[in-house]
Amino acid sequence: MKLDLPRADGTLVPHTMGEPRVFAASAEPSASRVAYAAAHVVADPFADPSGGDAGGTLDWDATLAFRRHLWAHGLGVAEAMDTAQRGMGLGWAVTRELIARSGREARAAGGRIVCGAGTDQLPPGPAPLDAIAAAYEEQLAVVEDAGAVPVLMASRQLAASARGPGDYAAVYGRLLPQLRRPAVLHWLGPMFDPALEGYWGSADPDARRRRCWS
Repeated sequence: MKLDLPRADGTLVPHTMGEPRVFAASAEPSASRVAYAAAHVVADPFADPSGGDAGGTLDWDATLAFRRHLWAHGLGVAEAMDTAQRGMGLGWAVTRELIARSGREARAAGGRIVCGAGTDQLPPGPAPLDAIAAAYEEQLAVVEDAGAVPVLMASRQLAASARGPGDYAAVYGRLLPQLRRPAVLHWLGPMFDPALEGYWGSADPDARRRRCWS
C-alpha cells in the first residue's frame, strides 16, 4: 500500500507501507475487559487550524467509516478526545457535530461509545468557576443526548483558575450529580498538554506532593 503524505510546503510525498497483518473482524467484545479505542478524525492535512476549528475540513465519510471498523472488531470508541485534536485544531462546533454523528453510528452498529466533555468553547486562560462548570454542563448535555457515556476531560481553564483541591471538588461536585450515568474522569498532565500547567501542574515536585496530600 502506498500513501501520499503531506509536507509543510503543500506538496505530497509517496510512502510505501510494510506488509499488513490481517485480523478477522468480530463484533463480539473482549470477554475479559472493556476496551475503547481513542479514534482520530480524518481531516484536510493542508487546512489552516489557526482559527481553532477544522469543522469545514473533516472527511465525515472516512471519519465515521473508521469508527464502524473499530466496532466491527469488538472495540468501543472513545470519541472527541485529545487524539481527535481537541484543543489543537478541532474546536467545539465541529466536536459537537462529531459527537452527534458518532452517537447515531454507535446506535446503528450496536457499539459502545464514550465521549469527551470539556471547556474548550471558553477563551484560553482563567475563568470564573461558574463559567467553567457551565461550559462543562453544555458539553455534557451534548454527550448524553448522543447516548454516550461522558468522559470529563481536563479543563485548561480550570487548571489556570483553581486555587486548590476545593475548586476542583466544587466544579466536579456540581457536575457529577446531574448526570444520568457514572462518568469517566480523565486527566492529562502538563507533560502531554503544557496548557494544563497550573495548580496541579506545578514544576515543584514538593509543592505538587503537598497539594496532592492536602
